[in-house]
Amino acid sequence: MKKIYWVLIVVLIVFWIFLRFIIGGSEDSWIKDGKGEYVEHGVPSNLPYYVQEQQIAFIQALELYQKKKQEGMNFSSQCLGIVGNNTKYVVDIIHIPRTEEDNKIENQCPDYLNGEIKNFIELDKDGNIFMMV
Repeated sequence: MKKIYWVLIVVLIVFWIFLRFIIGGSEDSWIKDGKGEYVEHGVPSNLPYYVQEQQIAFIQALELYQKKKQEGMNFSSQCLGIVGNNTKYVVDIIHIPRTEEDNKIENQCPDYLNGEIKNFIELDKDGNIFMMV
């Protein structure tokens, strides 16, 4: 009877290892956080292209925000423009928490609404990231 228990324990351990490492994937990868931003999970060995693109777009979004701020723009709910190299993002300013004004079509980027650009970055009025998709 003891042999059966030991065999079952070994089978369960092997099954857990299989699920964890074969099906579960690498612990060293990039995952999206609650805001849609890629963050390191573990210690990835490389920086994938899609993560680089998103990081560049975010830096460009902040640069666009700073430029508009220096020009004296009064931030409300509005489209700031397009950023990104190969993967394009539109940049929207929204209220935190979101209001109905943020959902009005006239306050959103037309290139996103008509499907020309599929990614967006939402910033609050102070330039803090709210969401990236």
